[in-house]
Amino acid sequence: MQQGIVIHAPHDLRVQELQTAELQPHQLKVKVKAGGICGSDLHYYHNGGFGTVRIKEPMVLGHEVSGVIAETGAAISDIKAGTRISISPSNPCGLCKYCQEGKHNHCLDMRFYGSAMRMPHVQGAFRQEIIIERAQAHIVADHVSDGEAAMAEPLSVALHAVRRAGPLFGKRVLVTGCGPIGALTVIAARRAGALQIVVTDVAKMPLESALKVGADQAINVAQDAEALKAFTPDKGTFDVLFEASGNEQALRGALDTLRPGAVIVQVGLGGDINFPANLLVGKELEWRGAFRFHEEFALAVELMNRKLVDVKPLISATYPFEKSIEAFEVAGDRSKMMKVQLSFD
Repeated sequence: MQQGIVIHAPHDLRVQELQTAELQPHQLKVKVKAGGICGSDLHYYHNGGFGTVRIKEPMVLGHEVSGVIAETGAAISDIKAGTRISISPSNPCGLCKYCQEGKHNHCLDMRFYGSAMRMPHVQGAFRQEIIIERAQAHIVADHVSDGEAAMAEPLSVALHAVRRAGPLFGKRVLVTGCGPIGALTVIAARRAGALQIVVTDVAKMPLESALKVGADQAINVAQDAEALKAFTPDKGTFDVLFEASGNEQALRGALDTLRPGAVIVQVGLGGDINFPANLLVGKELEWRGAFRFHEEFALAVELMNRKLVDVKPLISATYPFEKSIEAFEVAGDRSKMMKVQLSFD
């Protein structure tokens, strides 16, 4: 038996014993090392879900994890026990029409860790050991810590958002919302060649973190609501907006700063948003969604392995998994924390 972190209802989070599934020939048994608490984990913890997605049965949380291979299935010969890996939580069927079109993030039979979108729920990875498919294992370099390896999942979200924006070389970029995804979008946009990156938020700590990972300018719109006006002359300054807050006010407040033909990538989720159609038409704006990721996960790990990105400044604290309630309570404090992680050692 092993232990894992199970959500039963809002604020009913328990560390309890779990059984480990039987290892199949094409699978890997992994000892989980580190796991990052995501916004969706916090939604399950505080609210029992988000939108129409609700907890209907006990569910192991967690999908941002790294570990070390403990045992390989009989049919696997290309990777060995003892190998350190980052684990992709994306497990598409590979057979549906969207998988066949290369749109694995839209798989009709997706089994994404720690998700109550389907019934029975897909159990998550906040546990001491887990059985995974070989395709989910991505080898990490020796210099990449367990905590950094667990950041591959949110970095993949940011990389997918940047891909949805199209070419960024020489472009001027605005990022609204500097939580972990917003800050990682700064990293991804800079790697993609963005010329200028300006970020906004309503809290000091996320803005400081965004500057540490490459933003050129950080604006606290709670303290200076008029600061974005500097970017509005001549129909706007920015070529691309990454809206990572999910806040309607943040989106609407940024529209006047966008040049005609600008692309808006909606990354953050916060419910329905009223969008002024006259501005969409008048400026010929393009509003695009960005949902999860798939092939970007391998790229995220490779970027870290090659030391082309640095996610360490975004890891605020690490708690032993036995103190998961304490970790979940502090993880949502935007004045103190960016990414809070759990250790399963």
